[in-house]
Amino acid sequence: MAPLISAAEVAKHNNKGDCWVILNGDVYDLTNFLPEHPAGANIILKYAGKDGSKAFNPIHPSDIIQKLLPAKVRVGKVDPATLKAEAAEKPSEEELQRQKAESSKPPLSQMLNMWDFEAVAKQVLKKEAWAYYSSGADDEITLRENHAAFGRIWLKPRILIDVAKIDMSTTILGQKSSIPLYISATALGRLGHPDGECNLTRAAHTHDIIQMIPTLASCTFDEIRGAARNGQHQFFQLYVNKDRKITEAVVRKAEAAGCKGLFITVDAPQLGRREKDMRMKFDDDSAIQKETGDRVDRNQGAARAISSFIDPALKWDDIKWFKSITKMPIVLKGVQCAEDAVLAYQYGCQGVVLSNHGGRQLDWSRSGIEILPEVMAALDAVGARDKLEVYVDGGVRRATDIFKAVALGAKAVGIGRPLLYAMSSYGQAGVERALDLLKDEMEMTMRLMGTPTIKDITRSHVITDNLNKHISVVEDFSMNSVYDRLSTSANPKL
Repeated sequence: MAPLISAAEVAKHNNKGDCWVILNGDVYDLTNFLPEHPAGANIILKYAGKDGSKAFNPIHPSDIIQKLLPAKVRVGKVDPATLKAEAAEKPSEEELQRQKAESSKPPLSQMLNMWDFEAVAKQVLKKEAWAYYSSGADDEITLRENHAAFGRIWLKPRILIDVAKIDMSTTILGQKSSIPLYISATALGRLGHPDGECNLTRAAHTHDIIQMIPTLASCTFDEIRGAARNGQHQFFQLYVNKDRKITEAVVRKAEAAGCKGLFITVDAPQLGRREKDMRMKFDDDSAIQKETGDRVDRNQGAARAISSFIDPALKWDDIKWFKSITKMPIVLKGVQCAEDAVLAYQYGCQGVVLSNHGGRQLDWSRSGIEILPEVMAALDAVGARDKLEVYVDGGVRRATDIFKAVALGAKAVGIGRPLLYAMSSYGQAGVERALDLLKDEMEMTMRLMGTPTIKDITRSHVITDNLNKHISVVEDFSMNSVYDRLSTSANPKL
């Protein structure tokens, strides 16, 4: 039985040389960990001698201390009888506005597309969460281009085809999916909702699609797998740790737990400059910094603070090692040119995700959908079209986007941000509503295009003359004066 420690005793350990912190009822001695913390010592010292659970929980899985720190850092449990009720802080003006937006948001039934969820999420999310979820690299050119590129592909419908029955089902790495999309890995789900990524798991089960479990989830791997039901299939996204023993243990655990594919992120040897996120500092207490001499640059935002472990030395020869430690199909996530797609095939991978990390890495990199035709042509040239599955993520907001990707050769698309926004706005019900909308759109699109099944969707159904010219559709400004956009308030007067 761990000893009970009074809150008064914890409060004595409140400085750089002696730092105890309460996290979810347990007391930890983090003194020696201070210089190693990726976000710097200050954020921990802010809670030295206090309870830091509220700051800790949204951005860390609950088992991270047990996984990364020695058992001796746990001193014991805090005596709950000695904890004083926290004095209610007066909400800031920003928080009052957020609460107002939350209480007056439109009913879920008024969400008609992915943009509607984004509009609500911007109002109800805390500014730090919105900055993290919505940010792109540098000037966010690529962030916007990811969706704009879909607008340079036009459709060529065919008529007088029996489309009474529409079957949009497919397989992804051999696993059945009710529609050619999967939930892509996104980090820090609990910034948007207390249940975090488990909302996505449950919604994926409801809609018979596949969720990719992220390395940097707020929920633990066991929590996400535990939320899966009835043989539900999941993939695992991997950021490769500099310590390969840790990486091997993570991969073996994912395989043992039943994950059906290993998606290795290969476009992040260094995290991009996401300036909107970077402006949201983890801690801005200059008094603590002066006292501690903390020189860690904490102006990098949530993304860099949680990702310092990623190995920049990852290289092609490492694929052989991954194949030696797992039988899961290996997919490279973050391929950005045809040459690398061919190399992925030659190194024995089973798939590639054409992705620029949601526009969050290198600004002015091309969109996955733009790269797709040249990738398929290169795979055709080496006889690998049917031997390497190709996926696209980034910018998908409509089922017509899904249709275009499939027509150009993609097996499926990954969707991340839109479902985070749906989850942040309405929880699991929001994610399910978003997926309902995409399925409704997909059924309509396939019917109007004359394609009753996924295999009927071909290159002949799309026109791509302008895809590589980077000339997007000119906005019709006259339309803006009459088009009724969604009001993000249930009461238009608010």
